[in-house]
Formats: sequence, C-alpha cells, structure tokens
Amino acid sequence: MTPNQVTAARVLAAFAAVGLFNLGTHALAADLTAVLLTVVAIALDGVDGYLARTRGLATSLGAQLDILGDRMVENVFFTCFAVSGLISLWVPVLFFSRGALTDFLRGLAARSGRIGFGRNSMLETWWGRSLVASRASRAAYAALKCVCFCCLGLMLSLHHAALAQSSAWIGDSVARGLLVAAQALTALAVTFCLVRAIPIVWEGRRYLALAEKAPKALAVTAVTR
Repeated sequence: MTPNQVTAARVLAAFAAVGLFNLGTHALAADLTAVLLTVVAIALDGVDGYLARTRGLATSLGAQLDILGDRMVENVFFTCFAVSGLISLWVPVLFFSRGALTDFLRGLAARSGRIGFGRNSMLETWWGRSLVASRASRAAYAALKCVCFCCLGLMLSLHHAALAQSSAWIGDSVARGLLVAAQALTALAVTFCLVRAIPIVWEGRRYLALAEKAPKALAVTAVTR
C-alpha cells in the first residue's frame, strides 16, 4: 500500500468505528469491534509516515493528506463522544477551531514552499519543531488520543450494555473510575492540542504578513504598468 492509501484506510476505520458505536442494537460485539477499529485508526497514523520515509514516497500532497487525515479522525471521534454526552461539546469545537486556524496558516506557508514536517516545514525554530514535528511529540500525541478514544469507547460500550439491561449505566465504582479517567485524558488531549498549536501560530504570523503585502505589491505593479 502507498502512504496515501494508508491515510485513507485510517479515515475509513475511524468512520467505521463511529458507525459501530452508534448502532441501534447496542451489540457488545459491535462495540468491541469499534474499539479495535479505533486502535487501528490511530496506529495507522504512524504507518503512512513510515512508508513515505522508508520507500522514498514522501510528497507535498502526502504531507497535506496526512494532516487532513489527522483532522478527520480526531474530529469524527470527539464529535461522536460529545453527541453521546460523554464529553463537553466544547471539545470538538476547540479541535475544529484549532485545526481551521493552523491549517489556514499552513496553507499560507505552502505558498512559499514550506510544507510538511521535514526540512521544508514552516517551523524554523528548534522548539517549534520539537513540540510539533518531532517523532516523540507526534507519537506521544497519537498515543494519548488512542488511549483517550479507547477509554471513551469503553465507556460508551458500558452505557449500551447497561441500557440493554435497563439499569443505571454508571452505578459502580469501575464505571465511575473509567469515566473520570476518560475525562482526564480528554482534558490532556485538548491541552496538548492547544499547546502544539502555539508554534504554528507564532511562526505562521510571518506568512500572514507576507499574504497581506502581496495584494499591495500586485497593485503597485499594476499601476506602474
């Protein structure tokens, strides 16, 4: 498989997981399969980059598709769990807003040929690359989201199982502990997400300034002609 095909596969896995979580039958097998697909969707995030590096298949389009895949996966999961009532609606709202802002700045940087996470990245400071583009940071962020989504998915499975038995879904200490853990992981994921946006916003300001100057330069050229 090519890196782009792997990216497409993880997006499909995420949508399939959310679809299974929301089956009307509340079948345990469907919920467990959804949790497994959640792990697959996050794990494949590292596979596409690995294939691109080791097989020499890294492209500017692939870098953009990788970012798009990240956005789709995290947004579909957080939206699903917010609609289910497990987390605040503000969680997907923050992820949507953060993604729109950083992707807008990345789009401006792409006009100057600054694309992806490698040498051509828009991130030029060491702390920016360490916080956003380093393998350690990306792996930690992916692992955090994976554990968070799986924990929330298990909570949703318990909810479905309790509904099927017509009993309170959070009546025991295990369920309560899992809920607290899921919400704590969600808070960490949101915090990590916002912190990783800081270098992009900080270094993206120069590309925003260039974009503001471009129309003026075109106007001056038109007048001189």
